[in-house]
Amino acid sequence: MLEEHLDGPRYRNHGARVVIGQRVMQAATDVFLGWQRIPGLDGRARDYYVRQLHDWKGSADVDRLQPQGAWLYARLCGATLARAHARWGDRIAIAAYLGKGDAFDRAIAEFSAAYADQNERDYDAFAAAVRSGRLATA
Repeated sequence: MLEEHLDGPRYRNHGARVVIGQRVMQAATDVFLGWQRIPGLDGRARDYYVRQLHDWKGSADVDRLQPQGAWLYARLCGATLARAHARWGDRIAIAAYLGKGDAFDRAIAEFSAAYADQNERDYDAFAAAVRSGRLATA
């Protein structure tokens, strides 16, 4: 495990470690999120984290979003991600590191555009492999 090579808190239960990390990052966590240590058939205890299977929360069908809806969805995703990151780190140190300029904003925008372009290239390669029969589909 990587944890053995790091300084910082060690949790007696790895399920607890995962759950505590999720609770730190999530604004509203799953009330059924928890952990359990269970002995296996081989007698060895293993740690698990557990959660409800269906959260009954809404979701967006991103394939059908119109530009205005996609813009709103992207803003909601960005705000959620920003909130999770702000809860995890020292927000004042992060803000000081980023500064008042727009260099970080531009870098993220450039990275996002390059990532989207790569996704399109990957999908095109995937679709070509399916069309050629090199990749079978169910």
